Amino acid sequence: MKIFFAEPYNLFLLFILIPVIVWYILKIRKSEPSMSFSSIAGLMGMQDKMYPIIKHVVFAIRCLILILIILILAKPQSTNKFKNISTEGIDIVMALDISGSMLARDFSPDRLEAAKKVAAEFINGRPNDRVGLVVFSGESFTQCPLTTDHAALLNLMNNIKSGIIEDGTAIGNGLTTAISRIKESKAISKVIILLTDGVNNRGSISPLTAAEIADTLNIRVYTIGVGSMGTAPYPVQTPYGIQFQNVPVEIDEAVLKQISKKTGGKYFRATNNNKLREVYQEIDKMEKSKIEVSEVKRFEEEYKLFGFLALILLISELLIRLLYLRSIP
Repeated sequence: MKIFFAEPYNLFLLFILIPVIVWYILKIRKSEPSMSFSSIAGLMGMQDKMYPIIKHVVFAIRCLILILIILILAKPQSTNKFKNISTEGIDIVMALDISGSMLARDFSPDRLEAAKKVAAEFINGRPNDRVGLVVFSGESFTQCPLTTDHAALLNLMNNIKSGIIEDGTAIGNGLTTAISRIKESKAISKVIILLTDGVNNRGSISPLTAAEIADTLNIRVYTIGVGSMGTAPYPVQTPYGIQFQNVPVEIDEAVLKQISKKTGGKYFRATNNNKLREVYQEIDKMEKSKIEVSEVKRFEEEYKLFGFLALILLISELLIRLLYLRSIP
């Protein structure tokens, strides 16, 4: 544990020990007898020999007590107990597109699995944040509410498969569901990361309407478009089994950019696994820098430890005086 002192100038009081020690040494020298006599009883002789040693111990205890009192006056505080207000974390809801097009193989092994893997890395890197998960295709639902139990969240994320809900791309509905999961949050920063590979073609709420709601609630939305440029191999079921056909990649980047701009976020385009990982790394850095701006630190006072030690030494001195040195001034 690293200790520092809030009022270190009080440590100059430690120089008081110098004249105190000098005075004690001079006093001892003056009180030394010119002649010594042996005691009559062996036990009493032993007591006489121990007397000056115990007397020195008492003086040392008094010096230690004085040192501890001065240290308390210097206000010791611990740096390893700083509690950053950001330990409350950022509340983040990840809105993940699980439509059929997310099975395209321009990512390895496909877009959906790549998105899940990189998202898991992002979650593991933010242990203090509450994270939730919303999935959408033709409709949307909450896969996991905001939680700090990242192990449970990752298990639920691993279970996500394309086709578990009606196909399509309801970006507006997905964003609205994410907003509903985070709007009551008391966190100092509320963030939605929306990932999709298509164009809004389903749902009752337009993406821009959802963006306006997020902006009103001070929710920042980062949007990610996943997909290579041009065409991408897409698995198609045929009478001869699954075959791959090159399908045009269509991402409504204009709408995604408007969503992020409206809410104070940013739009990213990821064309492969590495680019997607870089996107999440950039979001991670951006959110950490935002929190540091409003950082407030709290610290722990450590005077109790020094006070406790001083009390123990004081009790020890009293016991020694009562048991061995009743006549000591």
